Amino acid sequence: MKERGIIFNAEMVRAILDGRKTQTRRIVKNVMPDNGIWLKKPTKTRSGATTHVLDAPKHNLCPLGKVGDRLWVRETFKTGVCTESTIAYKATHKPSDLEEGWYEEIKWTPSIHMPRRYSRITLEITNIRVERLNDISQSDAIAEGAPPSHPTIDAISRECGFPDFSRSWFGQTWWHIYGKKNWQDNPWVWVIEFKRI
Repeated sequence: MKERGIIFNAEMVRAILDGRKTQTRRIVKNVMPDNGIWLKKPTKTRSGATTHVLDAPKHNLCPLGKVGDRLWVRETFKTGVCTESTIAYKATHKPSDLEEGWYEEIKWTPSIHMPRRYSRITLEITNIRVERLNDISQSDAIAEGAPPSHPTIDAISRECGFPDFSRSWFGQTWWHIYGKKNWQDNPWVWVIEFKRI
């Protein structure tokens, strides 16, 4: 079993803490599935570009690990807010939690810089698969932290090109992080299912 850090924004951290988020999708890089065969992306050599065929079951291709491995969540934080040893997490600390006026002045440390010792959430990978981004199902969108759908809101979502509100919420959240063009490009993504431990 290995442990690796994984970055989540404040909204996704809250969804994990609430038990609403049990999946995450990350763009596949360096390998590409093609009709069930995994190909390592072409690399340039002196004799030209070469493509390597990989046997997916033999190789641990997902950069975040394999089933049973653990992920420690990196999130935006700040140390020494109230006392030298206090750790504040942007996802869950509100202005009322701190002395008046301090919250607006806090210089938060980006999640990329969070050391393991400050992480408060550990996840265990329960399943990994690969699919096209736009193939997300309604139940998977909800497992990503999206709210459940409602017929009235679904009708508006269909007008915007989504089959239901849950997938519309997920798609727009993806746009916010990766850009609308990335959604339209419909890349292959790792679908990582997890449970909080």
